[in-house]
Amino acid sequence: MVNWTTSKLIGLKGKRKITVLTAYDYPAAKLIDEAGIPVILVGDSLGMTVLGYDSTVPVTMEQMLHHVKAVTRAVKQSLVIADMPFGSYQNPSMALANATRFMKEAGAHAVKLEGGKTQVEIIRCLRDNGIPVCGHIGLTPQHVHALGGYRVQGRGSEAAEKLKKDARALQDAGVFAMVLEVIPKDLAAEITEEISVPTIGIGAGPDCDGQVLVLNDLLGQNSELHPKFVKAYADIETTMREAFSQFRKEVEGGDFPETKHSYD
Repeated sequence: MVNWTTSKLIGLKGKRKITVLTAYDYPAAKLIDEAGIPVILVGDSLGMTVLGYDSTVPVTMEQMLHHVKAVTRAVKQSLVIADMPFGSYQNPSMALANATRFMKEAGAHAVKLEGGKTQVEIIRCLRDNGIPVCGHIGLTPQHVHALGGYRVQGRGSEAAEKLKKDARALQDAGVFAMVLEVIPKDLAAEITEEISVPTIGIGAGPDCDGQVLVLNDLLGQNSELHPKFVKAYADIETTMREAFSQFRKEVEGGDFPETKHSYD
């Protein structure tokens, strides 16, 4: 049984910042869990970080289930949230069927879906059937084509007011938390102050109730993209490249394996 629950996260609002990381496989999830990170998000960002797509749109339910299962096998205390992929929650009955699969088949503890007021009916359906939901507003990557690219959302009074209304609608529908992605920091602070559930920021400034980063960005494994809001805490990409090159040189030069790596 996990130590972290949705009610515990709600109880942290205004008291302690919440840390969230993405994970897509057993080894990473095990280390994140052991580091005491309260929440692991199995994000559909895996489409870009693991599967090589140019957006999250192509990611399927089967692909998400595969990775959620790997993550939940590793977890002993973190709360695992599964991203509902594009096209998997177009109506309440479809959303309930797919979210139920995440809970029953993959062992997720909650699901996350993108969108504001338009998702209220779906969120209420899931909540009423015992499935905790995390919301997601601002830059919603599944809608990147409709948004015209990966751009800051909520600039200007009209756009800001729309996001505030979306946040209040998600709260009233029963989400236990919501992601605020790539919006002005002052707007994120206002939303965080106005609503009663935790906000998890990514590119939304320091005043959110918590922060989430994509694992590969945190580890410095994404040299092709450099979003302003990302901080790399390591340079794993360089370490891996050097290790691969050294392995090739030692094999070609006959230096590996040595006697100690062989059996009599």
